[in-house]
Amino acid sequence: MTATTPIGPCEISWFSALCDDDYEFLGVPDPMLAASWEHCRDIVMQAETGGFDNILLPSGYALGIDTTAFAAAIAPMLQRMALLMAVRIGETWPPQLARQIATIDRMLGGRLKVNIISSDMPGETMASEPRYARTVEAMHILKTLLNGESLDHQGEFWQLKLDPPRIGTHSGKAPQLYFGGLSPAARDAAAKGCDVFLMWPDKRETVADIIADMRARAAAEGRTLRFGYRAHVVVRETEGEARAAADRLLSKLDAAQGAAIRAKSLDSQSAGVAAQAALRDNAGDDGYAEANLWTGIGRARSGCGAAIVGDPDQVLAKLNDYRSMGIEAFILSGYPHAAEADLFARHVLPNIDHALLR
Repeated sequence: MTATTPIGPCEISWFSALCDDDYEFLGVPDPMLAASWEHCRDIVMQAETGGFDNILLPSGYALGIDTTAFAAAIAPMLQRMALLMAVRIGETWPPQLARQIATIDRMLGGRLKVNIISSDMPGETMASEPRYARTVEAMHILKTLLNGESLDHQGEFWQLKLDPPRIGTHSGKAPQLYFGGLSPAARDAAAKGCDVFLMWPDKRETVADIIADMRARAAAEGRTLRFGYRAHVVVRETEGEARAAADRLLSKLDAAQGAAIRAKSLDSQSAGVAAQAALRDNAGDDGYAEANLWTGIGRARSGCGAAIVGDPDQVLAKLNDYRSMGIEAFILSGYPHAAEADLFARHVLPNIDHALLR
């Protein structure tokens, strides 16, 4: 994509902290911000009111509350926003998951999207390559059934021959599958089965390299991919205020507590987490890996570990730069999530061309 290529609307999503990840001060638990139906519902409704297109409902077996149950409960409360429901493949039987997806999509009038997570079965550990191979099978099974097609799947992990369930999606087609991962096995799985490839924050040149690699891998499979970017955000009226707000987030964190939080995550040993740690380790003394990309947030969480920090114009420019590279979907978050959603909705969202990714 060149600078003269027209850029279409991008999807702007927020994040509801179903996985016990909401703080005023990172690493300091706050009972008022713990994952609960009431708190996570309020974040979703703040995003709906603020004008976001979509919201990620994360999933972690050992953390927070159940994602699919929450999605079904919140769906009737939404008038226009989509849900990006995370599902952990190691915890599901694909035909039943297909029925759940179709049912919730119907409740939303066709506005459900699915974030595929290549997880283990709770209590078990599977090596990376077979785990991703199982995920490819699951994506194929889900797409076949949700497209209303009969399935005859004789794979390594599932052997299934069945008709699609009576209940289908609102459109009669499978919803978009979002998926991320940086290991070779994860990249190959994405190229074979997902629709939107998600990335965590990194330097601009690294993002460009990942996009080029994934386009090539998808082309080798006879497919194309769209690209999404998951990041935190801290936006204030001035850059100085934004940097001060970022520093305040870490003002009560000690190194041992941050390490314990990172180790608790189920994906703490993944290639993506390692890349976030390297980004943080190679950042400047102030924690910035490049202009307006702050890695300090990764000191107290696993997974996505950097934030776009700046005034409204700087945050907008950063997002538009990613758009020029081919990013069409953003999944953003901030601490506390409801408050930061309001700030982003007021200061940035009205100034960016955005719409649900179709």
